[in-house]
Amino acid sequence: MKPILLFLLGMFSAAETFMLWIILFLGFDLPYWSASLSSLLAGGLTFFGVKLFFEHKFLKKNKLTRKEYAYIQKNMQDAKSKMARLQKAFLSVRSMGAFKQLYELNKLTKRMYQIVHKEPRRFYQSERFFFYHLDSIVELSERYAMLASQPVKNEQMYISLKETQSTLDDLSKSVKKDIYHVLSRDVEDLNFELDVAKHSLKKLEYNPTDTDERSTKQ
Repeated sequence: MKPILLFLLGMFSAAETFMLWIILFLGFDLPYWSASLSSLLAGGLTFFGVKLFFEHKFLKKNKLTRKEYAYIQKNMQDAKSKMARLQKAFLSVRSMGAFKQLYELNKLTKRMYQIVHKEPRRFYQSERFFFYHLDSIVELSERYAMLASQPVKNEQMYISLKETQSTLDDLSKSVKKDIYHVLSRDVEDLNFELDVAKHSLKKLEYNPTDTDERSTKQ
């Protein structure tokens, strides 16, 4: 469930618990501890029952088992911590060239994360990004930021920076391909829908029945 929905469910369950306690304790004269235990049990059942219902619905929609979802969530948490490191490296650079490059990489990695976060099943189409490209991007970005921040640089450091910059450019292109691969099915579906729409429009533009009717009237 989304955090906001989980918060609202928690508030509703707490209100239900409180109201039920008042009814049982004051309305039915139940002992304090009996009323408290019963109301807490009812509130807990409401909270966890509704939460499990929506989780089941979410897993069914994404065609995932709980084990698969737990595996994906673990890898998504790992990816989130890596992206935090990338963000830190991005904020530490000072040169405009490095800023633009790391900004682009941050934007692309966040885009991929958002796609999979919204539809977890897409994780299996994006494993190359999460297991290979993201690690390389983070490690190289940290190295690049560290070298670029040095006040004194020799020729070897300049060469290393240039090579790292070139590799990050290649990784940026690879991530774009990863994103396209994840969305490729959507692109195919969209193209199919466009073909159907164009075919329908052509049929509307030329209707032999209409032509025959106009000829008869003349």
